[in-house]
Amino acid sequence: MAGVAAVIEDETARRSDAGEGQETLGRDVLGRRLPPLKERLYPAMPRDFDGGWIATLAITLMAGILRFWHLSTPVKFVFDETYYAKDAFSLLKFGYARQFIDQPDGAADKAILSGNLDVFKPTPSLTVHPEVGKWMIAAGEQLFGMNTFGWRFMPALFGTLTVLLLIRTVRRMTRSTLIGSIAGILLAVDGLSFVMSRVALLDIFLTFWLVAAVSCLVADRDWTRRRHADSLDQPTADGERRTIGRWLLVRPWRIAAGVCFGLACGTKWSAIWTLAAFGVLAFAWDFGARRALGVRFAFVKSALVDGIPAFVSIVLVAGVTYLATWTGWLLHDNAYDHNWAASNPAHGVMKVVPDDFRSLLEYHKEVLAFHTGDYIKHATHPYQSNPAGWPIIARPIGFDAVNDIKPGTPGCNVPAGTDCLQVISALGTPLLWWGGALALIAALVFWIGSRDWRYGVPIVGFVTCWVPWFAFDDRPIFFFYAVTMIPFTVMALALVLGRILGPARAKLGTATPRRLIGSAVVGAFVVLVVLNFAYIWPILTDKVMPHADWLSRMWFKSWI
Repeated sequence: MAGVAAVIEDETARRSDAGEGQETLGRDVLGRRLPPLKERLYPAMPRDFDGGWIATLAITLMAGILRFWHLSTPVKFVFDETYYAKDAFSLLKFGYARQFIDQPDGAADKAILSGNLDVFKPTPSLTVHPEVGKWMIAAGEQLFGMNTFGWRFMPALFGTLTVLLLIRTVRRMTRSTLIGSIAGILLAVDGLSFVMSRVALLDIFLTFWLVAAVSCLVADRDWTRRRHADSLDQPTADGERRTIGRWLLVRPWRIAAGVCFGLACGTKWSAIWTLAAFGVLAFAWDFGARRALGVRFAFVKSALVDGIPAFVSIVLVAGVTYLATWTGWLLHDNAYDHNWAASNPAHGVMKVVPDDFRSLLEYHKEVLAFHTGDYIKHATHPYQSNPAGWPIIARPIGFDAVNDIKPGTPGCNVPAGTDCLQVISALGTPLLWWGGALALIAALVFWIGSRDWRYGVPIVGFVTCWVPWFAFDDRPIFFFYAVTMIPFTVMALALVLGRILGPARAKLGTATPRRLIGSAVVGAFVVLVVLNFAYIWPILTDKVMPHADWLSRMWFKSWI
């Protein structure tokens, strides 16, 4: 009891000595004094603005060089590029997706690769994903032509920009350019993100828009709390501030997040889970800020002054943005199912819905049936992968393979009686993924145990990009869907590595032994990840290699 009394007495003295804007709320669970309220609401950003951007751009440039290097090879359609590249060009040429010639098998692909682009039928095509990602691919085709570089340009660009976004987001969360840079380097050398940035599929765009949306929400948290912190310096009665806190109805970063979430959903529907979860998390941040300010009945009041505007800024803006992504479909009468409503009269409340939108709703029903219907539930694929194994790369996927390359073929310098092959394997960098899996467990412990909000960001992002797939494990699903998980995995890993690094300097300005040991551990891990990426480089980039060298990179039977 004496110890408790001493703490209370000390706290009372500190509260009476604190000036306006320097309020404190006591000690943490370890007995350490908490910093002033203003500093807790908005810790100062690093004072290395120029250095922070130099590091960011240097790492982004490195990621870009890796992703754009020999981007046009192989000169053929890789995996599902055969659908998305042609759908994108169809949107560009006609404004809506058309079917393409398919007899003999592969006729359209062969024609396009030979320079003949007259491969489309007059009939519309049912495409089973929204149009944002395909329009983004189409932008590259408009700039550079209907060729391998053209349809891969935008994936490479946005895969590179995802690295930039992650650096700046982690830097903002940790107030450390070093930790942000570590996150950028790790994402730049992840094998799965690298491969997905070099093929014209949709998932790298989905990843970008999700990371962009979360980045906006983290920036909004800073923007809001800085204004709450500034309000502590205003000559306002303490009781008035504790009544409600500062009103912040229009929040630009949240509107931007809503737009990004809408574009993510307009790329693939799976983004809706991340949208929902981060909407709840963003409200929790607001509630926590008002409670820290001492607002009475903070939950109810935050629900009114933060929750409702947040729903409008994030959810409704995302919905409007998503609907706007269907403008091309709405404007073209020849698009698939566009005239469905004309031959299916409305009943009941649907009579007030315009025919174009009823037809669009029917289109969505058909797409949902494709993804969840009996047909696909009974389908199989040699590379299908259960999501339970994604965090540890239990079953990666091969995008392309040329086997039995004979000795003497360029690049195949092997003895007679052996052969070579070239492959593109969508394989995450193993050391990065396995270390990231451990870091996610640690992040969950730190989030719950120390109530550190930063760890909640990667946990919520990872879980919402992973767990929903378990509901669809009765149909073929693939490891490359996990590319949306890796930025959040890297974020968790960077945060945990930051804890291992320890404090930057001792009071006298010299590096502490703790920091030296932490730097050695973190530096060694980053170097090993980079070396691991370099080792698997040939199987990520379609390099001709001896069969034995390929097997040496297939560490597990399930990888073959």
